[in-house]
Amino acid sequence: MRTDVQSFAVANLLRRPAAREVGGFVVGFDPSTTSPYVNYATPRPGSEPTDRDVADLIAAFRERGLKPRLEFAPDAAPAVEPALRRAGFGTEAVHDYLVCTPATLTVPGAGPGPAAPFEVEAPATDADYAALDKALAAAFGGEWEPSPQSAARLRRTEESGGAVRFVRAPGGCAGGALCSAPAEGTAELAGVGTLPAHRGRGIAAAVTSTLAATMFGRGAGSVWLEYGGEGSRRVYERVGFRPGGTRLYVSLEG
Repeated sequence: MRTDVQSFAVANLLRRPAAREVGGFVVGFDPSTTSPYVNYATPRPGSEPTDRDVADLIAAFRERGLKPRLEFAPDAAPAVEPALRRAGFGTEAVHDYLVCTPATLTVPGAGPGPAAPFEVEAPATDADYAALDKALAAAFGGEWEPSPQSAARLRRTEESGGAVRFVRAPGGCAGGALCSAPAEGTAELAGVGTLPAHRGRGIAAAVTSTLAATMFGRGAGSVWLEYGGEGSRRVYERVGFRPGGTRLYVSLEG
């Protein structure tokens, strides 16, 4: 089964509170934050934008005081990258993504051997969501400030058909992750983070496999994620994720 991450990206951004379509692009605006990692655009598969379309896209971001930014799979819309380059967009990152299916999923601790010394849970209270938000912010080196708004976005993920899972630690949370609601037959798993003091215990693998199994139970045919280094890639491959393709991140400065 082919996992169409670009069609998923379009459907997922259309869920945002203030989503817009501009030319062949979908822009996922969320008025609760100015974060460029939440407010970004993606092209529809096969889109062939004109320079006017790109200018209109830039204007849509500027109207809100936001940095123009896109995330997409370049092979799904080959004409998009050249059009963005002409407008001055530069590369932020190029990430490979991995895909897991029910046939490849491996659940840690399911076979012989000792069980993991922790339980993967779904947050149940505001305090749980706040603790997870704080732990993930720290695990990612302070890329965002924990806040009631970001904790509320975690809760909305769970309440809107996605899933959020975490592992408790004394006084808070050791690590966790989240997965979007399925769209176009797949779901995106993201934000896998473990606090430094709790790394090396298998928390990331357990949370990742639990989230994937949860989404398969809800009808997703696959789950995909991006990874940030060879160490994390090995963790994901151990629980059944396999190479899928590449995604490009671009933005316009100034």
